[in-house]
Amino acid sequence: MTRDAPPLLCSLSESQKLGAQIAARARIDILPLEERPFEEGEFKLRPLDSVRGRTVFLVQSLAGSAEAPVAQRLVRLLFLLFGLRDAAAARVVALIPYLSYARKDRRTQLRDPVNTRYVAQLLEATGVSSLVCLDVHNPAALDNAFRVPVDHLSALPMFVRHFADTLPKCDLAVASPDVGGVKRAQIFRELLTKQIGREIDLVFVEKRRAQKVVSGGTVVGAVDGRTVIVLDDLCASGQTLIRAAGSLREAGAAAVHVAFTHAPLARGLAAVCACDEIASVITTDSALPSVAPSERLTQLHVAPLFAEAVSRMIAGAPLAPLLHRWPPIGS
Repeated sequence: MTRDAPPLLCSLSESQKLGAQIAARARIDILPLEERPFEEGEFKLRPLDSVRGRTVFLVQSLAGSAEAPVAQRLVRLLFLLFGLRDAAAARVVALIPYLSYARKDRRTQLRDPVNTRYVAQLLEATGVSSLVCLDVHNPAALDNAFRVPVDHLSALPMFVRHFADTLPKCDLAVASPDVGGVKRAQIFRELLTKQIGREIDLVFVEKRRAQKVVSGGTVVGAVDGRTVIVLDDLCASGQTLIRAAGSLREAGAAAVHVAFTHAPLARGLAAVCACDEIASVITTDSALPSVAPSERLTQLHVAPLFAEAVSRMIAGAPLAPLLHRWPPIGS
C-alpha cells in the first residue's frame, strides 16, 4: 500500500478515542473532520484537509448506543466513505472492530433476509477499497458476501496470553457454549496448548433455540475438577454464557471463566459479570458499553492490534502472524 503521500486516519465521533489510539500507535496523522448535526436528524460530514491521492483509514465501530443507534452509525459510516471517495482519496480502508448485522448471514426460515450480504452491498457501493474486521460471527460467510478484500483480525491470541499468564498451572479445558462455536473454541484450544506446552481438552455445551427460547445444557466432554474457559465471539443478553457456566459447574468444573470479543449490550455484560457461577469475564473494548466496574471484568484493548494491522498494511507486510501470536514475533 505504498503511496507518495503518507496515509491518514480518521474516525467518527462514536469511535474517536479508539481512532486516536490507533493513529498514535501506528504513527500516522489524524485527518480532522467536520461533523455537524442538524435538528431533524440529518448531518454533514467532510474531511477538513485534502485527501486527494492519499490512503485513508476510517475507524468506526458499529455497536449501537442510546446516543448513536446501530443504523445511525452505519449510515454515517456510509456517507463518510462516499465523501472520501468524492474528495479523490486514492484508497479508503474501513477499520470496523464490531460489524453489526453479521450474525444474520444465511436464511434459516422462508423469506429470511440475509443482512450480512445487504451490508456488504452497501459498503461496496461507497467504493471502499477493503475492510478490516475483528472476530466476525462467520468469517467464511463474510468473505462470500464481499467482493472487496476483507482482512480478519482475532482477539484469540490476546485471550491466550491473558489466560497463560493468569492460569499457568491449572488443569484446563476449553468449552464452546454451543455446537456452532466449536471451531472457534478448537482454534483457541490449539493456540493455548502451544503457549502453555500441555494438552487441553475441548468440550461443548448442547444448546437448542426455538421461538426465542433457549434450552438444553448437556455437557459433552470431561470437566470434573477442571478450570474451564468458555469462549464465544459475542455476548448479547448473556444468557447463553450464564447457562453454559451453570451446566459446567453442575458437571463438576472447579471454576468457569468466560471470554468473548464483543459486548454490544450493557445489560448483557452486567448480567454475566453478576453471575456467581462465573469466576472472571474477559472481553475487549471493540464494542464495550458503559457498565458498572466489576472485580470479575477484565477489558483488553484492541487499539494495539488494529495499529499493528495498519502498520503492516502500509508496509505491505502480511497480517496472518496476528492470528497466531500476540504480540507478534518481532514486534
